[in-house]
Amino acid sequence: MNLPDIPIPTPKEVPDDFQCIRCGACCEWPGYVHVTESEIEAIAEFVALDFDEFMERYVRLTRNRDGLSLVEREDNQHCIFYCANPPRCIIQEVKPQQCRNFPYQWRFNGWETACGAMREREENNAR
Repeated sequence: MNLPDIPIPTPKEVPDDFQCIRCGACCEWPGYVHVTESEIEAIAEFVALDFDEFMERYVRLTRNRDGLSLVEREDNQHCIFYCANPPRCIIQEVKPQQCRNFPYQWRFNGWETACGAMREREENNAR
């Protein structure tokens, strides 16, 4: 039996003129925010905690035990350092590289519809 070729959808590429508007959609997405030891040191210093206290409060071992991640808020799974009202990262100046790389080097399925900058871009293009 021959099955028809079904195109596999791929995530929308990041437009060359993409400009983050800091809407926080990527911060609200559940999942790991991987951190390195140097990022942990920088964030701990930024929030005025010593390294060990910061590790105990805000860092966890990933499920497969191959890295460290910031913890998520228990009530909504958002990044622990994301403030929703007004939307902002409270560690913006020292945020992890993973956050800095969104959406260029990582993105989640459906990011194009969740991302405020992409929604704004689509609305402007529709006009």
